[in-house]
Amino acid sequence: MLRFYYAPGTCALATQIALEEAGAAYEMVRVDFAAQEQRGADYLRLNPKSRVPILVTDRGVISETPALLLYVAQTWPEARLAPLDDPFALAQLQAFTSYLCGTVHPARAHIYRGYRWADDPAAIAEMKRKGPEVVADCFTLIDAEMLAGPWVMGEDYSVADAYLFTLANWLERDGFDRDRFPKVADHWRRMQDRPAVQRALASVRW
Repeated sequence: MLRFYYAPGTCALATQIALEEAGAAYEMVRVDFAAQEQRGADYLRLNPKSRVPILVTDRGVISETPALLLYVAQTWPEARLAPLDDPFALAQLQAFTSYLCGTVHPARAHIYRGYRWADDPAAIAEMKRKGPEVVADCFTLIDAEMLAGPWVMGEDYSVADAYLFTLANWLERDGFDRDRFPKVADHWRRMQDRPAVQRALASVRW
């Protein structure tokens, strides 16, 4: 059985939703960030990056949310969580998840974890000030150009929807009015009607 390492409040929610959509059998293993378990020797043997989520499979460990989502989609193709038979559409899906992973999520991290990029308190303060503007620009672009609607890829639901939902789930706690991004807000509300999303949200206090 897969072992899924996660921490509440992280982007691990996206992978858990995908696992639920696929009907996968998996065991959840919480990594206690407050106790710095992600920096402990046992966890670092699994993931030297000191991050969550990871999946421990019978072939080894997989990290990074876009890779995890694609793994789930390809392992359970009957769930139809990605356009696996269309190289162009699959590349578009990967472009979207890569943007969330490589641009949107780090933009948010600059607000709370500027110490990863700088030691100067003034530089950290400037990242905290500028970060919300960058996050807003990202979601404005997603809303205007990248979210086809009703789902990320148009009519077909995919793992990209789980990832967008996860990052949009943070907007209000970060001080944004989610309705400022109407297509994103509509997508976020529609996602909550999906049984897989409901199961994931009920399992952990995300």
